Amino acid sequence: MITKEELSTALKKYFGFDTFKGDQEAVIRNVLDGNDTFVLMPTGSGKSLCYQLPSLLMEGTAIVVSPLIALMKNQVDVINGLSDVPGLAHYINSSLNKTAIEEVKADIVEGRTKLLYVAPESLTKDENVEFLQSVKISFYAVDEAHCISEWGHDFRPEYRRIRPIVNVIGNAPIIALTATATDKVRTDIKKNLGIVDAKEFKSSFNRPNLYYEVRAKTKDVDKDIIKFIKQHSGKSGIIYCLSRKKVEELAAVLQANDIKAEAYHAGLDSAKRSQTQDDFLMERIDVIVATIAFGMGIDKPDVRFVIHYDIPKSLEGYYQETGRAGRDGGEGICIAFYAYKDLQKLDKFMEGKPVAEQDIGRQLLQETAAYAETSVCRRKMLLHYFGEVYDRDNCGNCDNCLAPKTYIEAKKQLVMTLQAIVAIKENFRSDYVEDFIVGRETDEIVAHKHHELELFGCGADENEKIWNPLIRQALIAGYLKKDVDNYGLLKITPDGKKFIKAPKSFKIVENKDFPDDDEYVPEHDGTTSALDPTLNAMLRDLRKKWARKLERPPYVIFQDVSLEQMATDYPVTLEELKNIQGVGEGKIRQSYAKEFVDLIKKYCDENDIIRQADLRVRTVAKKSVLKVKIIQSIDRQVALDDIAEAQGIDFETLLDEVEAIVYSGTKLNIDYFLDEVMDEDHVDDIYDYFTESETDSIEAAIKELGSDYSEDEIRLVRIKFISEMAN
Repeated sequence: MITKEELSTALKKYFGFDTFKGDQEAVIRNVLDGNDTFVLMPTGSGKSLCYQLPSLLMEGTAIVVSPLIALMKNQVDVINGLSDVPGLAHYINSSLNKTAIEEVKADIVEGRTKLLYVAPESLTKDENVEFLQSVKISFYAVDEAHCISEWGHDFRPEYRRIRPIVNVIGNAPIIALTATATDKVRTDIKKNLGIVDAKEFKSSFNRPNLYYEVRAKTKDVDKDIIKFIKQHSGKSGIIYCLSRKKVEELAAVLQANDIKAEAYHAGLDSAKRSQTQDDFLMERIDVIVATIAFGMGIDKPDVRFVIHYDIPKSLEGYYQETGRAGRDGGEGICIAFYAYKDLQKLDKFMEGKPVAEQDIGRQLLQETAAYAETSVCRRKMLLHYFGEVYDRDNCGNCDNCLAPKTYIEAKKQLVMTLQAIVAIKENFRSDYVEDFIVGRETDEIVAHKHHELELFGCGADENEKIWNPLIRQALIAGYLKKDVDNYGLLKITPDGKKFIKAPKSFKIVENKDFPDDDEYVPEHDGTTSALDPTLNAMLRDLRKKWARKLERPPYVIFQDVSLEQMATDYPVTLEELKNIQGVGEGKIRQSYAKEFVDLIKKYCDENDIIRQADLRVRTVAKKSVLKVKIIQSIDRQVALDDIAEAQGIDFETLLDEVEAIVYSGTKLNIDYFLDEVMDEDHVDDIYDYFTESETDSIEAAIKELGSDYSEDEIRLVRIKFISEMAN
């Protein structure tokens, strides 16, 4: 039994600290007592010490399962620097050759090694399993344990195999550690590791020194970032992008503006990654532009800013990445750039994945969107997401708290919402509840016959923008909760039931608006929709009729997004039809265009529809100039990659623009380019696919055509197809 004094002495001897932080001592004591342990500590709270110190004091070798090679090397170097004993810590992963692995095993057999870091893939190799069966194991530590959960922000299927392998190697206590985990993720981790009875240690997620801000992502985002970095000259920072391509592009832009920056992503060779990481730690460079591959376990306490160029896929990921700022308790500025179309891209990437995975991914995206769009304290919202109550109304260190807000009284609307949730048996998510309250007869609502309930449409007369923030703020206030086991289902708390009986003042702030800086108009804005489902169905029927008549796929006539905007804005003339997304002069000249506006006019007359006087008009001069230049260049048969370079845009963005041009009805001939870059048989195969397909989805095409056809090839042939068949 190790006494308190002995533990303090060991802390000072090995790590040089006089006292433990937070729950460290209690966690270490629980591990030393041979108990399973679950540790939830934010980045910078000293999680690693919770397994490093007990491993040095216990008999045998502790196995640490860790996801990243960079993380292992970093921590092994730290441990080996604590003592004169060679080989105190080692790692086994794919970076070691056979000779190096044999040397590691020799140190373990001779009892020198107290900590062995392994990647989950290495842990499951037969030769390693066989060796570890002969080793005295003190305990297993599973670092970054959120990787085990599909609900976590960095799910890795190989983490699911840890418990079965532990059973084969030999049982010993398990300590699971993570910096981010909701109740759902926490339950998932413990269940999958077989430690449901583990003692839990949960530290506060609040990082008071971090400043949180969300900015609208405009075409000037690069300039905004350069200006910010210049204002914080000489300070260390990380910029996260979702794609490797954007990482390299942005790093080049920063370098061109005399900022000491480097790119970091998994596609670079390991030597380059290690060099960049060392340069950052040694402050030879100030800024890392990276994918999420960078940062886990990087021990740099003075990162002063973390910028998200793209909004992350989940709040867990966002929290962990922002957590790398200000680990020393000093300044930490966290800025995220947000545009709804980025969220829509992330949603589109999920198409083709298993339905359950899509469902999880979309719910996580909804949480991220809610955080970005909210006007309430960002710290309060983040902490609530992780199951922690933040009592202060104003944190004084986020953009929302530092900006004046207008509160609106929502007592009546909250009662409506709570009663609606009771009416539908507390068995649906927030988006369904919103549809029910405003009276949208969606397929799902009709299937459940909820449109027949008395409360259906009870909030139809209210401003639609109120319901999303109201539900969010009711969750934070404790009137509602989300079911942990059936993620997302809204349940009424005891306080919510009391509120129905005795309503009191409930003030909320509406969500922020994040308009895009181009002509993109979202199909749905995430919170509201005035779409007329009856008219939408009639327009779809008319589209089918014309598709059969012209022997074309329906999407060639009009895309879904165009029909849905028609069923929202009710254009009744060809001039008004031009204001609809995806409808240009080419579409207006088609024989069927007038039939669509005639149908809408008749529908409005018969149903006394009062149309909005101001239809959404897209007037973006610079975009129009770009489109004209692209059309002129294609007419002159300039290679598409040369057009992109000349216009200062990447190839993917150029394809986006060309697609918008042909979908809106303008005919373009890109045969000259296809002849240059593509195999003729590939062109024919893809063209035939779209001729027979009922969808123009790129993901569906990739799935059907197989890996022999690249995404760019499919997009190029789709442009040819739409141009020839629709225009």
